[in-house]
Amino acid sequence: MKVEIGIIGAMQPEVEAIIAALDQCESETVSGITFHTGFISGKRVAVAKCGIGKVFAALCAQTMILKYSPRLIVNTGVGGAIGGGLRCGDVVIADRLCQHDMDTSAIGDPKGLVSGINMIYFDADPRAREILLEQGRQLDLQVKSGTVATGDKFIASSEDKHRIATDFSASVCEMEGCAIAQTAFVNGTPFAVVRAISDSADGEATMDYPTFLSIAAANSTKLTLSLIKEW
Repeated sequence: MKVEIGIIGAMQPEVEAIIAALDQCESETVSGITFHTGFISGKRVAVAKCGIGKVFAALCAQTMILKYSPRLIVNTGVGGAIGGGLRCGDVVIADRLCQHDMDTSAIGDPKGLVSGINMIYFDADPRAREILLEQGRQLDLQVKSGTVATGDKFIASSEDKHRIATDFSASVCEMEGCAIAQTAFVNGTPFAVVRAISDSADGEATMDYPTFLSIAAANSTKLTLSLIKEW
């Protein structure tokens, strides 16, 4: 079964409203991940909760591509603020993504280089990015584009935050986006990544995150549903 758009979120709050919006919803489990398919705004959509971290994210994206052949994959969810001027609830649309914990610099490579394809940054689909930015403004959200840095660590220290900002000029850190971006890239599938700010990615992050998770997830969901409508 082919779909127009595939939606991936790491956690239930990031996808539950999108699953609830599916008409004629059907579900099946593949490789331990439950995929929900149906229609939103007349478009056939597949939605999945992948789980936290890069391995789960890549597994979900590859399975979704092989099983449903989406024309666009959207990774929606929350992240921590790395760049200045971002507040909880603001939304960053990825223009490019990298992996801040990919590091073979000890043998002379640039930090973040993905060996084999020799890339640091993966560019998001420009049309999807522009639709998301425009829809964000229409929804009266504080929205901007920027670099999203992915790694298998919840960033909660000023030292890590400064390192990621310095090495990658990132606006946001999170744990799945670039794994999905890399998977989409090697399969020739366009992708977009939406990240609403849930915490400050510093010493206050563990206090901010539980408080603002639901607000941030609601903002990323609203924007993702708007993208589906306009795509």
